[in-house]
Amino acid sequence: MNYVRIGSLSVAKALHEFIEQEAAPGTSLSAEAFWSGFAELLRDCGTRNRQLLQVRDELQSCIDQYHRERFGEPLDLSDYERFLRDIGYVLPEGNDFAILTTNVDDEIAVIAGPQLVVPLSNARYALNAANARWGSLYDALYGTDAIPEDGGATRTGTYNKIRGERVVARARAMLDASVPLARGSHRDVVSYSVAGANLLMRLGDGTNSGLARPAQFAGYRHEASAPSAVLLRNHGLHLEIKIDRGGLVGRDDPAGIADIVLESAVTTIMDLEDSIAAVDAQDKVAVYRNWLGLIKGTLTATFQKGGRTVHRQLNPDRVYTAAGGGGELRLPGRSLMLVRNVGHHMYTDAVLDASDNEVPEGMLDAAVTALIALRDVAGPNAKRNSRTGSIYIVKPKMHGPDEVAFANELLERVEDMLSLPRYTLKVGIMDEERRTSINLKQCIRAAADRAIFINTGFLDRWFARTR
Repeated sequence: MNYVRIGSLSVAKALHEFIEQEAAPGTSLSAEAFWSGFAELLRDCGTRNRQLLQVRDELQSCIDQYHRERFGEPLDLSDYERFLRDIGYVLPEGNDFAILTTNVDDEIAVIAGPQLVVPLSNARYALNAANARWGSLYDALYGTDAIPEDGGATRTGTYNKIRGERVVARARAMLDASVPLARGSHRDVVSYSVAGANLLMRLGDGTNSGLARPAQFAGYRHEASAPSAVLLRNHGLHLEIKIDRGGLVGRDDPAGIADIVLESAVTTIMDLEDSIAAVDAQDKVAVYRNWLGLIKGTLTATFQKGGRTVHRQLNPDRVYTAAGGGGELRLPGRSLMLVRNVGHHMYTDAVLDASDNEVPEGMLDAAVTALIALRDVAGPNAKRNSRTGSIYIVKPKMHGPDEVAFANELLERVEDMLSLPRYTLKVGIMDEERRTSINLKQCIRAAADRAIFINTGFLDRWFARTR
């Protein structure tokens, strides 16, 4: 591998060029200042990283020896617990405490919505995930087995009107359950209109109805007397009724409804860890470049699908007229993005230290992904992703509170290196190692000022609140 010598560091040429030509420009930090700060970070924290990994090995050795000495014997759980406490694997729980994290976006702190995890190495998948903030209910019902294919309702290559009618019926039932009318059903609506702060539905019998909960009306597009879209809100999530009386579906619909678009995946973890394989500097640069494109809003992907060329890019924000004549209502068109760094145990030859040793990859990830996200904190791209000016780091594979405390220290040092206010970098803690699960309270305590969630595989415990 070709390296460029920068002070005490040897940096892979591809990474050096990326930082100098792409990542640093547009921020307040020069490439030289970045590498100087990273060298200092390595000097101060590299030894601690190795020590923590040595503790892992020592604890595992003790546990292995315990079981070898009792091979074939029934496990005495009380003795085993005593042993785990004696060696420091299980720690005292400690007093109760408060999570003090501030400046957390609603998508994490308030809204109970789906989260995606996607490999950041694949631009197409990353764009799909970011754009999954909004999705067509009609497409989801029509294209999956949520609607049975019996009675002629098959999924064909062209539009199947029988299946389409079932989709419409299911969607109307969803509207009745989520945003019910004061009287009647969405099935009976022949037109929607706006009168001041109120949404009015004209029913098939010639009468009008409002919403059972008028506050659910959030906004609309185009003319109040004949809107092309009606925006409703339920449990903090939005849904849009699209109206197009000339479209394939809308022309046969009494109310002209062409689709119902749901606010769906409100957050996405852009993954540098489990779902990708980045084995050298070229791989790391490719992943970092995709993260840069997402933050700048310039990432694109072109591919062949169904015999045609498809071009994909990030969706723009969605703009409406606010209910009640409140001016413009702008909603994010993309999911809030978090970035998952690798764990403390990973090392990379993308950078070599003063002794030509590989450096902790998690340190490199933290520094580079935060450098890139500087654009979302200040500058022309500010708050495209986080409207509170936060940067969200997800940290996996940590063993116990000492390693979480080290992650907290690492993020502090990166904040100082990039001249970011304290706690700009938030952390999501992956609860996927036994020593973390058994000491979970102490793990959260170790990052109580920047923690945003505990992720237990497929169950997120969101506890951050805006303050």
